[in-house]
Amino acid sequence: MTSFPRSPDELTTEWLTTTLGYPVNGYQVVYFSEGTGVMSWVMRVLLETAEDKPSSLIAKFPSSSSVNREGAKRYNMYGREVNFYQEISGSVDLQTPDCYFSEFDESSNDFVILLEDLTEWQIGDQTAGCSLAEAKTLISALARFHASGWEPHHQFPDIPSHGGKQQIEGMEGTYPIGWPVVLEQFGDFIPESIRSAGESIPKHIESLLTTMCQAPVCLTHADMRLDNIFFKEGEIAVVDWQSICTSAPEQDLAYFITQSVPEDVRKQEDLVAFYHAELTRAGISYDLNQCRERYKVSALYLICYAVVIAGTLDLGNERGKLLGETIIKNTFGALIDLDAFSLLDD
Repeated sequence: MTSFPRSPDELTTEWLTTTLGYPVNGYQVVYFSEGTGVMSWVMRVLLETAEDKPSSLIAKFPSSSSVNREGAKRYNMYGREVNFYQEISGSVDLQTPDCYFSEFDESSNDFVILLEDLTEWQIGDQTAGCSLAEAKTLISALARFHASGWEPHHQFPDIPSHGGKQQIEGMEGTYPIGWPVVLEQFGDFIPESIRSAGESIPKHIESLLTTMCQAPVCLTHADMRLDNIFFKEGEIAVVDWQSICTSAPEQDLAYFITQSVPEDVRKQEDLVAFYHAELTRAGISYDLNQCRERYKVSALYLICYAVVIAGTLDLGNERGKLLGETIIKNTFGALIDLDAFSLLDD
């Protein structure tokens, strides 16, 4: 394994020069505002180099929060993302930043990724939401991405299923920890009438995931939220591939719509039907009713993401707290509109 820096403090001009393949005479680390990253430590590195070389890049390291880092280790999130950039990114139909270097040390759970700095793009903001046009741009790209990784077992045999034992046990164990915290901090967004249903979710996680991971499945990003999406003139680029897995295509769709799209935008158009039409246009024959049913199941399961993020992770700053509030407000509003909790009565 190649030697690599484990934190920004270990960066050197010598290592950057060797790794990038051109002289770097100096550099400056610029830290993003608090709350930008959750599971990783993300920063911009300004480079002193030749005019025809990139003047900056994005560096990712393990989270500085021991709580978040342990969560990343539980699901091998750092290893998954490095594997994506090393083995998969060039094989799927979805734009991502160029990756200059990536390495992962399984024994210590350390990693580093150096990425193209998308300075001419506008990054999404989950706390601010998006327009209908932006939502449809992402959903159209999502359909093409899913089509390019449809039934991917033969192509990517090492990508884990989202319905594996580790995922089930992890969510069953962490959801009950997060639920009372969410009620205490964000209870204003959770009506009394659905609180008992919300509390019962751990009993249903395995059955929900089993339904989601029955064929057909595809390659999924599994963290498709606005903070991970860049926009530019009708195009999108996606970052943060730490949760990549195989699952129902509706997992990405439901995660994006129910947790990132504001209520007023979500209600302007049937976005599930739009996604299905785009998937059909990309060459996939798939029943619309099945798509709707699995979207509802996926949306209900993804309450786990909302509760675990808002209730167990170290969000430790004002932007992080606003993110937690946004996720809970959007999620429960969307689930009520879908009548998704009725699935627990079956």
